[in-house]
Amino acid sequence: MKKGDLLSFLIFILLIILLPVISGSTYTITVGIFSGINALVAIGLCILMGYAGQVSLGQAGFYGIGAYISSILSVHAGLPIVISVICAMIVAAVAAMILAVPALRLKGHYLAVATLGFGEIIYIILNEWGPGGPSGFGDIPHFGLLGYTIGSTTGYFYLIWGLVAVVMLFSINLINSGTGRALRAIHDSDMACNAMGLNVTALKIKVFILSAVYASLAGSLYAHYVTFISPSSFSLFYSILVLMMVIVGGITNLWGAVIGAVVITVLPELLRRFEELDVLVYGLILTLSLMFFRKGIVPILIEKIKKLREFAVAKH
Repeated sequence: MKKGDLLSFLIFILLIILLPVISGSTYTITVGIFSGINALVAIGLCILMGYAGQVSLGQAGFYGIGAYISSILSVHAGLPIVISVICAMIVAAVAAMILAVPALRLKGHYLAVATLGFGEIIYIILNEWGPGGPSGFGDIPHFGLLGYTIGSTTGYFYLIWGLVAVVMLFSINLINSGTGRALRAIHDSDMACNAMGLNVTALKIKVFILSAVYASLAGSLYAHYVTFISPSSFSLFYSILVLMMVIVGGITNLWGAVIGAVVITVLPELLRRFEELDVLVYGLILTLSLMFFRKGIVPILIEKIKKLREFAVAKH
């Protein structure tokens, strides 16, 4: 891990530890939990789109698979929650592989439409054949490990953000590895990668599966936290929301996915004071951010810091 990444990661861990202690508010910690769940999905999409250059509007489908498979196995089959979560991730990986083989032959808008269609198919399946149908179902057990059930809000916060930290550590090392460099090369030119002897198709499928597994894990955590799920939580709107998180934070940087997830999750809560106008103000803020901060929050901040350093060095 590079020095800059290591420093960022250590600061990230410190913030995770201190936030519940500093805030002391159950409401703030709850918003933090949903931010962490969204961050898991956003990190996967950031790797897929920002680094590998593959468009996806179907992350809500994998998110829903994780939530429903894990819940069904723990409620109806009586499996331990950890086993249920792992099974859900395997199902999502298989679904991603089945989708990726034909879909990743497409590019750009065509690929976006194909993944969008997948997300809608999953939504319809959950709506028509999922337990409870459109109404959903509840009594989903809270997350437990080694006989200990996590029942407190603070406990869930540390669990979810601890998993985000693990996923980030793995993802940073992946991006800095030879595989990560290959993914960036694919983003620039498939033809050049093929000429260099890279197995472009295999790499695309692997990164697509990885993003699906991240989304499935997030879905499982969501289900076992809220203890009630319905198909409405896994619609196209959620896929678009995750896409907004990645774009606003900075699609070319993993930390942008985390920052974007936090910003997009927290923003509606801050706008509640506007009452009926909150949706209008929310849309206006997002539109302006896309117009004037096209690179995303994190890349722009990195550029500003570099310029300040250069100015300081030139001054001395």
